[in-house]
Amino acid sequence: MMPWPPDLNVRKIVPELLDSAPPDEMAANLNDLQRINRFFGGRQTLRSVLRPLARPGLTILDIGAASADHAAGLADARVVSLDLSEAHLRRGHGARVAADAFALPFAPRSFDLVMANLFLHHFENEAIVSLLQSFAAIARVGVIVNDLERSRLAWCFLPLTAPVLGWNRITLHDGPVSVAAGFRPAELAELFQSAGLPGVTVRRHHPWFRLSAVWLAQGALPHVDEAK
Repeated sequence: MMPWPPDLNVRKIVPELLDSAPPDEMAANLNDLQRINRFFGGRQTLRSVLRPLARPGLTILDIGAASADHAAGLADARVVSLDLSEAHLRRGHGARVAADAFALPFAPRSFDLVMANLFLHHFENEAIVSLLQSFAAIARVGVIVNDLERSRLAWCFLPLTAPVLGWNRITLHDGPVSVAAGFRPAELAELFQSAGLPGVTVRRHHPWFRLSAVWLAQGALPHVDEAK
């Protein structure tokens, strides 16, 4: 685990244990992530962001989807979950594709929305800008990013709740590491700006330590102004 308390003034990216975990610990960590998404704001944040954009037949590409947990909470949309790890995807349901997010196997404007949930914090800023540009090329309507807000309180959450909630060893390492690699609202907005995607709406979601960013293509769904 990173030193207590960490310096959170700037993003700090450290390798996560999940990337090299054996199958049993990988499964335990993914179970923890599903609990976090279900009970501690992941699904709530995503639903609140998607609600103004909902329409019949909405298609979504979820990039960095891991076990496709977010897709499981979106019964009214057609979701394709993409992850580099086939082992992660095997735990999920629905349409799944094992592929590299930096070499997406889809034609331009293939989906209404492209989203990334708790994914972008794994990368340096330059790589994030490249990813956002490729996301926008595939999206007909817009790009949605949900990620962690970098703060001292968010960093402390998993270690402090471990005695009660019994988080896995990998969760206790990777959770704080992910928070330290997370974003401040202005930083996330600046990454979209650098990717040539102006007009992004960034929101904080309390008490979940989450940030959402919604960018809509020009002329797409003009009725969604209520999302701002």
